[in-house]
Amino acid sequence: MNQTVGQGQSRDRIPILTKFSYGLGTALDMWGFWLYPSVAFAAFHMYLGVNPMLVGLALTLIRFYDAFTDPIAGWLSDNFRSKHGRRRPFILVAGIVSGLGLPVLFLVSPEWVGINFLGLSVVFWYMLLSNLIFIPIISAYTVPYNSLGAEMTPDYEERTSVMTYRSVMQKIFEVGNFYALRFTNLAWFLIPGTEKKNTLLGMQVYTSILGVVMAVFALIIFLRVKERYYEKVVLKTKEPIRLVSSLYETLKCFPFRMMLYLGGSFTLGTSMVGTLGYYVTVYYVCGGDNRSGDNWNFWMGLSFMLGGLLGGPILNRVAYLFDKQKAVIVAAWIGILGYGGSWFLYTPLIPWLQTTASGLMGLSSAGLWMLHSSIGADIIDYDELHTGKRREGSFTACGSYILKLGNAFGGLLAGMVIKWAGFIHGQQEQSPQTIFWFRSMLAAIPVAGLILVILFILRFNLTKQKCREIRTVLEQRRGTV
Repeated sequence: MNQTVGQGQSRDRIPILTKFSYGLGTALDMWGFWLYPSVAFAAFHMYLGVNPMLVGLALTLIRFYDAFTDPIAGWLSDNFRSKHGRRRPFILVAGIVSGLGLPVLFLVSPEWVGINFLGLSVVFWYMLLSNLIFIPIISAYTVPYNSLGAEMTPDYEERTSVMTYRSVMQKIFEVGNFYALRFTNLAWFLIPGTEKKNTLLGMQVYTSILGVVMAVFALIIFLRVKERYYEKVVLKTKEPIRLVSSLYETLKCFPFRMMLYLGGSFTLGTSMVGTLGYYVTVYYVCGGDNRSGDNWNFWMGLSFMLGGLLGGPILNRVAYLFDKQKAVIVAAWIGILGYGGSWFLYTPLIPWLQTTASGLMGLSSAGLWMLHSSIGADIIDYDELHTGKRREGSFTACGSYILKLGNAFGGLLAGMVIKWAGFIHGQQEQSPQTIFWFRSMLAAIPVAGLILVILFILRFNLTKQKCREIRTVLEQRRGTV
């Protein structure tokens, strides 16, 4: 349904079922990319006893590698042509294959821990090799999927609505990451004669279930979501997009650079929170009881989800009443309250208070990434105005690898903090100094990143009025889509 808005433009409404179908794809992104780093330390360090520095190094190298597969995936999908469009075939094939391949990441034998190759644990090498194969597959899904989101509507407000649906559903599926370790607490995975659990076996079963769901969702997206710009704009562009545009030319765009700095600051500041937060919960709030910590981790995941469910709609409304830049600032201040408040809210005296911090973090995170994606679609219009090309894949890939580099450094930093703070594997009670540094880093680093977010968004120059003017010029040039 279309409505008339300012400057004679029509409000381009997307059917709710289409938004819902598109939102299902966030499950593949959450489980395919972010489940592994969220449980890696629990599975490979806490359970198997692999050096935490090696686990952190593996996660960092994986993200570095991941960062450079994304531009290739974006370049391929930007230049791909088929009767089903340029994004949907990648979403279908890569989505199904990545779902079926997810359990392979955890097919490790405990006997490998004591075996070294080139002086390092075989488990470390398996982490690298399995991801060397898996990462290009999931990249071939996520880059076209995120690019498709920028192509669903030309409307300034409706883009935020689409991303709100995606953000809300992402928070729902993110609970799957928080529930993972609680799933391994089921009686099926308890080692006979002990109170200990087989974390590795639990993760193998869990990822097999998630993988089937991922494959089904990829099929639904392929069937239900269409590519709006394909026939009107893409097929009329004869000149292929060069690979260098995914790595360099997109960085010439000033609004895009500001969003890269913003996203990188938030990611680097918060990427270690999942790991350090889990350690603080287990060894400070729960006194070293990892089964109790896993249960609290699940409830915190639910709180994070509820915060995210509220964050998308609330900040969508702020963006509608004012603009997207002001909504980003509001989201950042909420994040500062949640992350900074973790020093007081993670406490063994009242364990449930940590769920309050988690809820605020979820609200901030959901709002920021929803707005980041919506603003990204506006930037692609800005680029089309100046280049005449639709390069969603290039911008998505470039933005993705910058964010993943930040995430990679965050994973490495988490491993360094765990080692540097004097954490002793197998010891239930950690020293007060170790706990102090865990708690300090958990509170301070994200707040520093969020302050940078505010500073960068203040320099952003694509206002609501400017975006509507760009849309008018584009539709005069090549028609509506």
